[in-house]
Amino acid sequence: MNADPRVAASHAAASTPSFIHRYVPATAPGRPPILLLHGTGGSEDDLLGLGERVAPGSALISPRGKVREGGANRFFRRFAEGLFDEEDLVARTHELADFIAAIRAQEGLPAPVAVGFSNGANIAASMLLLRPEVLAGAVLLRAMSPFRAPPEATIPGTPVLLLSGDADPIVPAENAARLAATLKGAGAEVTHQVLPTGHGLSSPDLSLTHRFLAGLSAPAA
Repeated sequence: MNADPRVAASHAAASTPSFIHRYVPATAPGRPPILLLHGTGGSEDDLLGLGERVAPGSALISPRGKVREGGANRFFRRFAEGLFDEEDLVARTHELADFIAAIRAQEGLPAPVAVGFSNGANIAASMLLLRPEVLAGAVLLRAMSPFRAPPEATIPGTPVLLLSGDADPIVPAENAARLAATLKGAGAEVTHQVLPTGHGLSSPDLSLTHRFLAGLSAPAA
């Protein structure tokens, strides 16, 4: 059990936390649900097409980030590019994790696999470290380490695909490599690939994500 105070912080909400979200029921048996987490400026609709493409037949859960930055939706606050408000990140991570638990109970779903882009990938990485029971795996697209000093975590065998861009102006190569090392150190089965692209998504991102998700089966609800 992780003794880090960030993990020990209470996440038992008095009322069910709510997010504006889209839910698309599964059409194929045995596929894990997919939690779609948009990047800065996105919405609950942004990644639905991507989800249908990379995980056909899976149930899709797509929440909208609650933080507003200059009119753009985000999942947690930041002080500047690459400098996160870690206190807010911890609180928002637990809030999102509680929402996932609530919708799982409502829909009878097993733990989902997160597919997050940029800001959404960063909060997915935070969930892997702070609330590892919430996710069955993750695809982290253009993620960076969410914590300056990562909490201790144990996520043995959790499959993680981390896709970085070698010309990404936002995520330094060293930072992405550090995130991969943190997750591997916690026991996750991490595949980290660096693609010849920038911060935006490319065709290889979609094909690699599809292949990764196709190799997963749904855990028990």
